[in-house]
Amino acid sequence: MPVHELAQLTWEEVRDLDRARTLVVLPVGAIEAHGPHLPLDCDVVIAVAMARAGARKLAARGHVVLILPAFAYTAAAFATAFPGTLSISGITVTAVIVDLARSLSAQDFRLLAIANAHLDPEHVTALNESVKLARADRLLPIVFPDLTKKPWGSRLGDEFRSGACHAGQFESSIVLSEQPHRVRDTVRRALEPNPTSLSEAIKAGKRTFAEAGGARAYFGDPAAASADEGRRTIEVLGGILEEAVLAEIGREA
Repeated sequence: MPVHELAQLTWEEVRDLDRARTLVVLPVGAIEAHGPHLPLDCDVVIAVAMARAGARKLAARGHVVLILPAFAYTAAAFATAFPGTLSISGITVTAVIVDLARSLSAQDFRLLAIANAHLDPEHVTALNESVKLARADRLLPIVFPDLTKKPWGSRLGDEFRSGACHAGQFESSIVLSEQPHRVRDTVRRALEPNPTSLSEAIKAGKRTFAEAGGARAYFGDPAAASADEGRRTIEVLGGILEEAVLAEIGREA
């Protein structure tokens, strides 16, 4: 079955979709500092890659999939000290996602799946809240595989599980795979590993990258990244999205 990009369609083409059976995927990212070597929209690049990989897998199972334009602005308070980071409130994020769900519901789409790898705590809370509010309002289901929770995060490699994974090997590999021309590779190769666990720092009450030990807005080992690893990771992320959507469909049956 086909994978469609909403922005490439005309309104009449959307009208003619079997919308009651169409799965909608929204890539969600951030405009946020990712070390001195990755672009500010790193999380958007990852979310789009995850959305497309998941959509391909779902289409191979016979589902029609529609990918929305990425939602690029969200809560990014940990990085606001770094120029270029743009942060909005979690309340705003929740409101936007629920309003999108309301619009999609009015057009009789089947469900909305969120492809996301931005793990700022306020952002993750906002997405989980949108799932609850959509359910309370009896809108179409919102599917959000939260990578900070089991079983999803355990599938994403040692660096991710360690919590030292912001602009490190995990994310740098994906951008090398998807958009290698946008990686400042000379800078990346020269970066020393930063094994500090951002997730543990968050649990300890730290509220900024600098407080957590990331003075240059990266954690992990960017120099160890590779495009091959990035391609494998994208397939894992796509599989996570696929599995979460299939679980929701199974609950509907």
